[in-house]
Amino acid sequence: MDEGDRLSALHHHHLRGLGMTSDSRREKLIAELRQMGIRNERVLTTIRNIPRHEFIGDALKGRAYDNDALPIGQAQTISQPYIVAKMTEAILEGGAKRGKVLEIGTGCGYQTAVLAALLPRIFTIERLRYLSEQARVRLARLGCHNVVFNYGDGHLGWKTHAPYDAIVVTAATANVPLALKEQLAPGGRLIIPVGPEGAQALRLIENTGAGFKTRDLETVSFVPLLTGKA
Repeated sequence: MDEGDRLSALHHHHLRGLGMTSDSRREKLIAELRQMGIRNERVLTTIRNIPRHEFIGDALKGRAYDNDALPIGQAQTISQPYIVAKMTEAILEGGAKRGKVLEIGTGCGYQTAVLAALLPRIFTIERLRYLSEQARVRLARLGCHNVVFNYGDGHLGWKTHAPYDAIVVTAATANVPLALKEQLAPGGRLIIPVGPEGAQALRLIENTGAGFKTRDLETVSFVPLLTGKA
């Protein structure tokens, strides 16, 4: 399935939504993302097409296309659309082919769905069994069939399928786990929030083949990347 087909699968009429989840709300969000500096048209199209209201509880569906992080239970959140767009745009830059991507922190599966619409193969890890199982069911229902799920500790990465062309981490850590850098292919990009609560930086790490090149993109606020499984 190519990128167009994957996007089409997420764009069925019965998932479009009405009222507070309508096309006009989506277009307002896309306009806001453009104003905030998102330039990649493939990313913007994907954010527009994916039914974000399908990833949150009924009580918050009316806020699905606000540019805000929202609670999803289990002390976790669905990321702000701008941050999802920024992280996705960062790993797509550079011109290298991104065939195989590892995501650390499946959560509700929203970032997973964005990646799955744009890239051929997604491997995603979640330490909370409930969220992992819910995301698996949700993404299957939405037609994301290029995602492989793992209930496990994201600090360890997923060595079985390494190396990866890109790694996306959706929770913050004090230090970049060594396993993730080891599982990044030459030319690959790792994006990860690093630092303590209140002082986190969204860090982009590139494997040049001769070493790692690092730059911080902006200040962010993520839930912590915890060890173990629950």
